[in-house]
Amino acid sequence: MPLHHLALRCADIERTARFYVERLGLRERARHCTDTGALRSIWLDAAGVIVMLERRAETEPAIDPASMELVAFAMDRGDMAAARERLAVIEAETAFTLYARDPDGRRVALSCYAFDP
Repeated sequence: MPLHHLALRCADIERTARFYVERLGLRERARHCTDTGALRSIWLDAAGVIVMLERRAETEPAIDPASMELVAFAMDRGDMAAARERLAVIEAETAFTLYARDPDGRRVALSCYAFDP
């Protein structure tokens, strides 16, 4: 079953969107506002999967900075050096994957690991 979309809760939607657009290369697809005109969400395109960046309610807990849960995006092996530069701050690295944190503290990976068919 293919992934339909991913919803990520954010303290500052604009700041988080800049990270995913500028550092990961996702493309902004849509913006949605509340009835009062406040920004509610920004939708990004990750190769056909929509990443919905949504405003986190003040009552929702922040992401645990020690969490090892992550969202991993695919990249080509030849793009690893450029991705390393774009990410700027690398938390960890393997031969196939770069790990960083988005502005909300969420662990994000860029990986060229190829799964066996």
